[in-house]
Amino acid sequence: MHDDHRITEHRLRRVLAERIRPAVRSRAVPLAVERWDAPGEPVSVAEGLAAPYRPCAAGEMWGPAWGTSWFRLTGTVPAEWAGRTVEAVLDLGFDRMMPGFQCEGLVHRADGSEIKALNPYNDWVRVADAAEGGEGIEWYLEAAANPVLVDHSATYEGDRGTCGDQPLYRLARMDLTVLETEVWELVQDLDVLYELMMQLTGTDARRYEILRALDRALDAVDLDDVPGTAAAARDRLAGVLAAPAGASAHRISAVGHAHIDSAWLWPLRETVRKVSRTTSNMVNLMDAHPEFVFAMSQAQQLDWMKQHRPELFERIKKKIADGQFVPVGGMWVESDTNMVGGEAMVRQFLYGKKFFMDEFGIEPREVWLPDSFGYTAALPQIVKLAGSSCFLTQKISWSQVNTFPHHTFWWEGIDGTRVFTHFPPVDTYNSDLGPGQLAHAARNYREKGRGSRSLAPFGWGDGGGGPTREHLARARRQRNLEGSPRVEIERPDAFFAKAHAEYPDAPVWAGELYLELHRGTYTSQAKTKQGNRRSESLLREAELWSATAAVRVPGFPYPYQDLERIWKTVLLHQFHDILPGSSIAWVHREARETYARVQAELAEVIATAQTALAGEGTTELVFNGAPHPRRGIPAGGAAVPEAAATPVTVAARDGGGHVLDNGQLRIEIDARGLLISAYDLEAARETLAPGGAANLLQLHPDFPNMWDAWDVDAFYRNRVTDLVALDSLELTGAGPEAATVTAVRGFGDGSTVVQSITLRAGARTVDFTTEVDWHETEKFLKAAFPLDVKAERTASETQFGHVYRPTHTNTSWEAAKFEICAHRWIHAEEPGWGVALVNDSTYGHDVTRDIRPDGGQTTTVRLSLLRAPRYPDPETDQGRHTLRYSLVPGATVGDAVREGHWINLPERTVPGTGPVAPLLAVDNPAVVVEAVKLAEDRSGDVIVRLYESLGGRARAVLTPSFPVTTATESDLLERPLTPTPLELTLRPFQILTLRLGVGVCSTTAV
Repeated sequence: MHDDHRITEHRLRRVLAERIRPAVRSRAVPLAVERWDAPGEPVSVAEGLAAPYRPCAAGEMWGPAWGTSWFRLTGTVPAEWAGRTVEAVLDLGFDRMMPGFQCEGLVHRADGSEIKALNPYNDWVRVADAAEGGEGIEWYLEAAANPVLVDHSATYEGDRGTCGDQPLYRLARMDLTVLETEVWELVQDLDVLYELMMQLTGTDARRYEILRALDRALDAVDLDDVPGTAAAARDRLAGVLAAPAGASAHRISAVGHAHIDSAWLWPLRETVRKVSRTTSNMVNLMDAHPEFVFAMSQAQQLDWMKQHRPELFERIKKKIADGQFVPVGGMWVESDTNMVGGEAMVRQFLYGKKFFMDEFGIEPREVWLPDSFGYTAALPQIVKLAGSSCFLTQKISWSQVNTFPHHTFWWEGIDGTRVFTHFPPVDTYNSDLGPGQLAHAARNYREKGRGSRSLAPFGWGDGGGGPTREHLARARRQRNLEGSPRVEIERPDAFFAKAHAEYPDAPVWAGELYLELHRGTYTSQAKTKQGNRRSESLLREAELWSATAAVRVPGFPYPYQDLERIWKTVLLHQFHDILPGSSIAWVHREARETYARVQAELAEVIATAQTALAGEGTTELVFNGAPHPRRGIPAGGAAVPEAAATPVTVAARDGGGHVLDNGQLRIEIDARGLLISAYDLEAARETLAPGGAANLLQLHPDFPNMWDAWDVDAFYRNRVTDLVALDSLELTGAGPEAATVTAVRGFGDGSTVVQSITLRAGARTVDFTTEVDWHETEKFLKAAFPLDVKAERTASETQFGHVYRPTHTNTSWEAAKFEICAHRWIHAEEPGWGVALVNDSTYGHDVTRDIRPDGGQTTTVRLSLLRAPRYPDPETDQGRHTLRYSLVPGATVGDAVREGHWINLPERTVPGTGPVAPLLAVDNPAVVVEAVKLAEDRSGDVIVRLYESLGGRARAVLTPSFPVTTATESDLLERPLTPTPLELTLRPFQILTLRLGVGVCSTTAV
């Protein structure tokens, strides 16, 4: 037989594009259109319905960036269309290639109830399955003119205050049409078979069976009467569509999904509308297709529907009860996991699951984080203690260097907890269920021969949208189709049950799931990160002091509602495009404003509780909210601090500069204002490498290959400028309690930095305050500390413990980690002696090592202070910043844990009558009290969360200062598990939550 496959393929492409697709809609009449442009921000539906409309026509421009226009659409179905399927086609001026990243709309009835949302792949509204003719239409279309911001170039369109005022979109088609259903079905047949055929090899007989069937089907189509001949063409395809899949075909669990970033290239307020548009379409699709299952994470987004669209929320609730709409994830938002603090990660699950259980009676067991930028090794234990058993992500497939070796596996965390995990081999969380993507999933699947199934989240996403009827048509055709994986639409829990049953002995991956991409997100938008860290610390204190006062002070009201509301605000801003700094300017401007309000409110909560505890008096009491005693003040208590025994002395340094000494450390600051010596007097050894200078600011060019706010690429290191030029150097403080040397430098494009180096009496830290007025563009600022330590690895704090990372680059896996995340501290040591760097708001770090001519090893630890990417926020980090960090010579890991808490939980001075005893105490410093609060159920029980912080076994006695009626271990949702003694034994990095009944409690709820 002659090979004519290219001719047939070309024929199909042209006939489908130019004759068959256009024939899907055979008749059209225009709708009458009127318009009202809402001034400023979006208005309520009631206001939109009542607005003064003016005549409008297709072809008009509408919508300046972030504007909202309302269109009133009226018309009548022609009588001659009786019996036909009638739909309206409403095209706002869509670009078909960018669903979720441009204009969108939501159609309402005259009573305000929603009908359906519009986007580029979903621009129709059903009028009647079988029209009677004469039906009148009166609809109100709310249209959002969201600007297109996906081209990765600097733009000021990302904020309402800086965007242009010119209209962005041209109103296109607004018609009533007849939908030729048989032609629509033919299009779906041809699309699936053509794409499947193209996935098969040239020697596969199945490819040619499909080719000949397509050829015969095209012969059956009368190009002058496609609707009249579509059924005949479909008959000629029935045979190849009925051929069953092979017995060993890969099995795909298709789960409807619409990844909706809670903020990214749009502000939070627009996400509320995106959620309403998406979920409206999903419940409509469920009505039409009972087999359709849709999974949705992020309790926050459903809570928005409860608040803003209660009628839609009730429809969602019904579909959840029916089993079609499936809440997953169990978290408040799909958060970042690298930088979120330990207690905040717990609250993501506590408040997320609480919402799902309270509203729907459902507790999700699958953690659903398809798009976060890497995953902390602390997560498996948190997942399990929150009552979940499975984990799903897709993002690791984005790694630049190393291909992850598994798709289904057990993920082992820092404490040894394992959680069953799946990476969809389809390599997207927005699958179109096309044969190309499904074939890729089957080829890509790494568990062949042991496992046989994977999950495919399908539907338009990032900006929402979700599955369409076309997606469902593809799923139906590939349910059992020769040459294709078997596709079954089903719930995520069904997939995980089947995957675990067939592959219980899946391989194990131990440690973090490091994304070899988006490393710049540890640093971008410093004030957002600082706001998060400070809010987490303030929430710890607010709960601690409020719980102490509620137990101790008769009638003191514990602020349940305020704390829950503030926690949810902080959790929302931990979303994986807000905290990482990868959103538009609008988002980060609002985040800064929100954090300021949160911090002011929490400061008031703390002050109220501390004032109640201190009593009326004039003694200056210092409250210590950290989990370790300091200056004689117990953890969680207040007292008059002890004075340091040895004062700080200051001397001039030969050659310029200053020498500061507090009896434990002697430091030298040279004439350049750089730290050139930090001598540990007790250990009799130098901290810094010979000839090295610490707290050296280094400026790099920062122009990654693509993702500006997200990425730093390794080549940034190839050029560096050491900031050593000095404007001034002076001793700005010299007393027995502390001495400070301050250096001022100008650099770059008008930037300045004021750096203060302080040594305090009794302290084993050298404290740095760096105030930067930052005006650089596409630059990366680091602070370097060259340490005279032969460290084979470093320890970096993560949630409830730390992770070790090698300092070498023996393999591509280590080399890819050229930028790493640490929370409050990073620690480097050789046997017997180590050094820590602690910080109050920095997450990005890098560690390198070199061998000196003297044979010693220099381990250089650098903090990543500021970046200046131009996309998506062209003014990222511009302006003033204050960053604090400390060098801790001679530190153990335990010292790093303690100092990391101290720098983030400063002392507070309150006048009072006398010391305030802690609510509870722990006798082992390795066991850290992470949280003290009252139980969410308002029973008055005290919740105490502890963890083992050093990576070893620990015994400790917990001593409450109040009568305890019951002591019960609980899960992270505060549900009692088993009674427990207060003599505790913890595994390495174990998290333990205790619920203590209070014998005499005067708590009052507010």
